[in-house]
Amino acid sequence: MGPGTAVAEIRNAVRDCLSDLAPGGLVLAACSGGADSLALAACLAFVAPRAGLRGGGVTVDHGLQPGSAERAAHVAEVLRTLGLDPVRSVAVTVASAGPGAAGPEAAARAARYRALDTVASQVGAATVLLGHTLDDQAETVLLGLARGSGVRSLAGMPARKGPYRRPLLAVRRATTGAACAELGLEPWQDPHNSDFRYTRARVRHQVMPALEAALGPGVAESLARTASQLRADAECLDDLAFAEGGQLRGDCSDPAGLEARWLLGLPAAIRTRVLRDAAIMAGCPHGALSARHVEQMDALVTGWRGQRWIDLPGGVRALRRDGMVWFTGTEPAGTEPAGTEPAGAEPIGGDSSGRE
Repeated sequence: MGPGTAVAEIRNAVRDCLSDLAPGGLVLAACSGGADSLALAACLAFVAPRAGLRGGGVTVDHGLQPGSAERAAHVAEVLRTLGLDPVRSVAVTVASAGPGAAGPEAAARAARYRALDTVASQVGAATVLLGHTLDDQAETVLLGLARGSGVRSLAGMPARKGPYRRPLLAVRRATTGAACAELGLEPWQDPHNSDFRYTRARVRHQVMPALEAALGPGVAESLARTASQLRADAECLDDLAFAEGGQLRGDCSDPAGLEARWLLGLPAAIRTRVLRDAAIMAGCPHGALSARHVEQMDALVTGWRGQRWIDLPGGVRALRRDGMVWFTGTEPAGTEPAGTEPAGAEPIGGDSSGRE
């Protein structure tokens, strides 16, 4: 008897995702034990040997819930039972919230990816598969829209980035649950997924159903399609900004400074990306910069009137001095870098034309 419809859909998605890998390569499935990643791991265990590949698994214990270590050990045993080898279970410490720190969801995500990077390097994996579905993509786009995070967030999660691949971005969450049922697997129900203290849980259980009720079915598919359409544009702009930023840094004696006049001549879509990338290179955590931060940095170029520096996440400070926009560590309390005006100061002569 062949696989059910749900299992077949996921196996096909995994097979397509791995079609360009060289024979003998190791592919890891990141698995929390939930329906999405469990179905992914099970289908990888079936597809990998038939594609001339090796399939392994990794689970991460974030230590955020009672019994998490036992849960991780159970998930690792399930992965071995599926036939995956090697299987790794990694415990991580999630950074606590503090001034300028990201929220708990972002902190857990950062710790998880560090662990996955380490395991992939240790075992020589060609790629790591993540179990994000079409529903996850739709929620990501909606969160980005609500936060005013710009095109980068609206473009959602990429199907491929670095060593990571997401074969299930066109698969609905209901399909992964059905696949687990067809395979006789019992997924873990993470209580955080229904805890309304977490923004994504509220979006999943309150906002998306309300949108479906008001607008009709197909909202998730439309949001995911929007992400796909925007991603090519966003990646093109990112590449152009990276090249422009490299040229700017190459023409400066100090790589932490960018010439304001040159920045002013760039299209806004490129300029803001150059500034964002410069802040990240200076130490801002990925994902911690808000649209407001970018607007404030851009104002140092387009709305210069002698304003004071901008404190950014990660202990980074952006300031304008001597015709340059600088990204440095924060200054000691009470000091003001030479060449800057006190907060709220009006430009000399009331000139807001952007002249130094």
